[in-house]
Amino acid sequence: MINVGQINRLTVTSLTDFGLFLDAKEYGTVLLPKKYLQENVDVGSQLNVFLYIDSEKQVAATTEQPIAQVGEWGLMKVESVNSTGAFVSWGIKEKDLLIPYSEQRGRLSVGQTVLVYVYRDKASERIVGTTKFNKWLDKTPANYTINQEVDLLIAERSELGFKAIINGAHWGMIFPSDVLGKLFIGKRLKGYIKSIRDDGKIDLSLQKVGVAKMDDLASKILELLAKKGGFLPLNDKSSPDAIFAAFRTSKGTFKKTIGGLYKQGKIVIEADGIRLAE
Repeated sequence: MINVGQINRLTVTSLTDFGLFLDAKEYGTVLLPKKYLQENVDVGSQLNVFLYIDSEKQVAATTEQPIAQVGEWGLMKVESVNSTGAFVSWGIKEKDLLIPYSEQRGRLSVGQTVLVYVYRDKASERIVGTTKFNKWLDKTPANYTINQEVDLLIAERSELGFKAIINGAHWGMIFPSDVLGKLFIGKRLKGYIKSIRDDGKIDLSLQKVGVAKMDDLASKILELLAKKGGFLPLNDKSSPDAIFAAFRTSKGTFKKTIGGLYKQGKIVIEADGIRLAE
């Protein structure tokens, strides 16, 4: 099945001086212009190409990689605005992506960088973008468990913290007390389910919560100590930035964890770092 708006692997059917034609199944043959060819190909060869709808409303092919395919989110810059909507650059030089006014949560201006969800409009069959994410999220039950690792995409910043998209399917919130490192719109990172409230809203953490957080960090510390010859130049006096750079955790959690390892007799805390106990 051919998916317009996504990367497809298509077979070369014929070669010409200006490019080659690919078998796009139900869409017929599609031209891949010569300027996109970076290798010698023959009839029967298979190529990975991105299919989109060109300005003449025909299916076109390119080897350029879009910032986001249909069904994905990506940060894009607004290149122009007209009576139809805003046009953003999405990695395809021949065609910018339209965000209709009806799909803009707030009016967009030239030069602005926004997070965009790409979809194919059923009525017009056009590939368009939207900054209104609610209708694409929370449509399936949130069957997560506490401390489950998930993929996060930072989508919004609010007075409460950062709203993140979980596994491309649900909304979640990272409160300021759970923020580690620098977060910004469009950043992708791993996170953990902190809690699921009675109203279905999901709280997130960037490290495991409870005892699991301590156990996980303790294992990482001991593993890194073993790799580094038994010594690390980090202790309870180290800066939060140095601790975060090494373990992506807060200084408070690090201090509690090495304190526990010390009590268990697994490490020795020295003036300039920690050392594996003999």
